Amino acid sequence: MTLDNALTGVNDHLRGLLPPEIFAVLEADRRRAATDFAEVGAKIDDFTLPAADGTATSLSELVADGPAVLVFYRGQWCPYCNLTLRTYQRELLPELEKLGATLAAISPQKPDGVVPELGFPVLSDVGSTVARGLRLSYPVSAPVREAMETLGTNLEEVNGTWELFHPAVVVVDRDRVLRFVDVHPDFVTRTEPADILKALQPTVSR
Repeated sequence: MTLDNALTGVNDHLRGLLPPEIFAVLEADRRRAATDFAEVGAKIDDFTLPAADGTATSLSELVADGPAVLVFYRGQWCPYCNLTLRTYQRELLPELEKLGATLAAISPQKPDGVVPELGFPVLSDVGSTVARGLRLSYPVSAPVREAMETLGTNLEEVNGTWELFHPAVVVVDRDRVLRFVDVHPDFVTRTEPADILKALQPTVSR
């Protein structure tokens, strides 16, 4: 089963669980138009972000020995994100290790001391500084905010602000140059592991 198929299954399951009016608002939000993202070839600044337990990781550390795959996701409250990260843990991480590449996930969620059971760094970009530099962050609309609050998710408490990331995967080489950028304004979709591995080949062959 592809990641896309699994995510569609999660969405179909939620369709049956959520009140129809709430699900309709979230479905409408999937169709947002957004295209002005950072492009392949751009060089990004180094950054240092904390993990849930306060341990700091910098981009320069992640690319010290090879390229880094950075996964931008919405937060641990997002079922689509959790499925994606578990899939990357199972299908992508072992292959990256063979290629000498690293993997890290980044969300706007505040570090809360709860360490996800994953074999790669899960970092907090509180204030969306890194994501904003890649033009991946956006303010949550009033209807979506109301829907999320109805479901018990208050991003003001979780993130410190009502701002989210477009889910995305970027590959950064040792010179901090973007070699692959795949952004998903439709938050139910994500980058397939096979596509990430394919994008890495020119980078690890350099």
